[in-house]
Amino acid sequence: MNTLLEVSGVSVSFDGFRAINNLSFQIGSAELRAVIGPNGAGKTTFMDIVTGKTRPDSGRILWGEKGVSLIGMTEANIAQAGIGRKFQKPTVFEDQTVQENLLMALRKSRGPLSVLFYKPSRGDLDQVEKFAQTIGLQDALMRVSGELSHGQKQWLEIGMLLAQDPRLLLVDEPAAGMTPAEREKTTAILVEAAKTRAVVVVEHDMEFVRRLNCKVTVLHEGAVLAEGSLDHVTKNQDVVDVYLGR
Repeated sequence: MNTLLEVSGVSVSFDGFRAINNLSFQIGSAELRAVIGPNGAGKTTFMDIVTGKTRPDSGRILWGEKGVSLIGMTEANIAQAGIGRKFQKPTVFEDQTVQENLLMALRKSRGPLSVLFYKPSRGDLDQVEKFAQTIGLQDALMRVSGELSHGQKQWLEIGMLLAQDPRLLLVDEPAAGMTPAEREKTTAILVEAAKTRAVVVVEHDMEFVRRLNCKVTVLHEGAVLAEGSLDHVTKNQDVVDVYLGR
């Protein structure tokens, strides 16, 4: 496996509480991975550390073939290096159309003048159409994003992240608040995206994780408790104890 992200011996404390405790694991370059664990297991803090929002107290986070350290890089530089993050609540520009949202997200030179005088080229519009198809919104390109359903907004945001062409996509609880049909579609979008990049999904919903049909990392008290297929980890007695709170 070509390692894209390596987290090694990472710890971080907030006011004496160890949110991440000697955490180590690796993500491959084109891999779908689910990260699960009870509340307070360190799932969000892990994403905060990888994206530069939180700085660890110790350990290493190495990125890409050259093993560049992400620690000490700004959030903007980490995003430019190819790490995209989707938060739980969708953040789309509600008064812009789906097409405008996707155009804004395309990887382009973003000097102040180029933004001011930006006219989308045919190539840009074709690319946007391609992303819209990927997320199932090709018929909604001219709709104002504020009118979309919760699930459609989530897809639009995933599309906006894909338009930035990240090598690693971190997705926080994508299935929350979705209808069964929307969840099925979301599974398909993430599985497809993981064919060409790494996609890490942090999720509570076991049914959704089962659909993803991928390797699962279980976090508990800021460390990896178990790793493997969902069937493998759910048979692990430690995981059973943690999830059932015995």
